[in-house]
Amino acid sequence: MKRTAYNLLRLVRPRQWIKNLAIFAAITFAGGLFNLYSLQKVGLGFFVFCGLSSAIYIVNDIFDIQKDRLHPFKKFRPIAHGDIKILQGLTLAAVLGAVSLWVSIIVTPAFFLLSIAYILLQVFYSAILKNIEIIDILALATGYILRVYGGELASGYHISVWLLLTTISLSLFLAIGKRRSELTLVSHEPKMSQSTRATLSHYSERLLDVYTSLFATSTFLAYVLFTFLENPTGVKISLGLFLPDFLPSFFQKKWLMVTIIPVVYGIMRYMQDIYERHEGESPERVLLADLPLLSSVILWAILVIAIIYLIGV
Repeated sequence: MKRTAYNLLRLVRPRQWIKNLAIFAAITFAGGLFNLYSLQKVGLGFFVFCGLSSAIYIVNDIFDIQKDRLHPFKKFRPIAHGDIKILQGLTLAAVLGAVSLWVSIIVTPAFFLLSIAYILLQVFYSAILKNIEIIDILALATGYILRVYGGELASGYHISVWLLLTTISLSLFLAIGKRRSELTLVSHEPKMSQSTRATLSHYSERLLDVYTSLFATSTFLAYVLFTFLENPTGVKISLGLFLPDFLPSFFQKKWLMVTIIPVVYGIMRYMQDIYERHEGESPERVLLADLPLLSSVILWAILVIAIIYLIGV
């Protein structure tokens, strides 16, 4: 019984839920993090995405059961390894999906529709889109973007254009990094490349290197412009002692630009993980396993909250 419960927990991949924290972007940068009503809505939205994403992972594992059995790491997944029966997996996926959709209606009607769109995207990705080169990367990135938009629809707070562009660029960067790491992993066995991920045969290392550099750069530039142009409002505490009047207004109003430092480090560190450590196939695994990278993300989050809600920009 305990073993089955453990394998079911593995099946829903709770480590992947870290991606769903993106739903808090809109409310955080808009200064509404202490609006308890909106925060409650976003919190429910977070759990909805956790349930939906886990349900989709199960469905994807069932779609890919034969391919996963040929993969050096995925062959140990509960369904591919035979620890969980397909019927058990389908039942759990159905329960998670149904409950999550019911909760999504409570959040907002618009969020419910976005949840439906997310499910359809992921199902089409598992069945068709992941077998089409370039489209597979765009579909992966869209999944990340929908999480951010989910936060907007749940909270009622809007994200700026530059934050949206940052989200798009970062999503593409992560999706391409995933493909680059997969290609590195199976490059020594071309037959395995064809059987585990058909689109990998259509990507060369050089092409994915160009894609990675392109969207790493666009992520950096979009975020820099966001920090310079954004003017979020929120609950702020006067820190006049630390920000005296004689300082130029630029230094008093553009403190969000300080967060560029951990962002630059994070991008460079993640690229090092991809190219030097040959990781990146699972972004959340890289984040949790790489202490310097995790530290930079935590520092970034602390700085963002401190600047928006204490200092102001």
